[in-house]
Amino acid sequence: MKKICIVGVSGKLGQYMVQHALDRGYEVVGVCRERSVGKLDGLKGRIAVIPGATNAREVIKKAVEGCDGVLTVLVPWGAHQYSSGTAQAVLDYAPPGARLIFSCGWHITRDGKDVYPPSLKREEKLARWLGRLTRIVDIDDQVEACRRIFESETRWTVVRGSDLEEGESQGMPVWSRHVGDPVLESNMTRRVDYALFMVAALENDELIHEAPAIVGCRTPSAVRRIKPTSE
Repeated sequence: MKKICIVGVSGKLGQYMVQHALDRGYEVVGVCRERSVGKLDGLKGRIAVIPGATNAREVIKKAVEGCDGVLTVLVPWGAHQYSSGTAQAVLDYAPPGARLIFSCGWHITRDGKDVYPPSLKREEKLARWLGRLTRIVDIDDQVEACRRIFESETRWTVVRGSDLEEGESQGMPVWSRHVGDPVLESNMTRRVDYALFMVAALENDELIHEAPAIVGCRTPSAVRRIKPTSE
């Protein structure tokens, strides 16, 4: 793994991923909307930035050329197939054999076996209602994006994040195949550690064709699983 692309590089998660990638010695190409390029001024000379909409196929085609891996932040913005368009462009143009890592939330399910807490169901219902009302968010399009990824024969991983918070790194998050696993009960991950998991997945072949749901490794539910209380 030498060269990677980060699609959605200007956001908080994207910038954390840049730092983790640079720490590993990767050459980094980033994609973000032109109006967001200024957020990356502190990285001038350290990464290449290609401005443009992340669902613009020619932008993605140029950005992923020659990359060994692609990290994609799937954001459900707007009502113009932003998530699905981004995912499809990455699937179509990433070099054969490249590792493709996508981010989304717990609400995405691969096999229908996830068991969601009532609070998450309420949040998703509210997000869908607001999306239809304002056309700012399109949860269904993110679901469609992940459906296309799951059906792809590429070397993909979809990392499903819990609620996020800022703070110093606590280490590599723990994961489960299904929401509802007690290890995920705390529903909190440091954003910097979500980025760490994404970048580490590039070279973790055990995660190929997996959709891990993650949680912070020092949250109460994770600690209980890692270090069971003696009876």
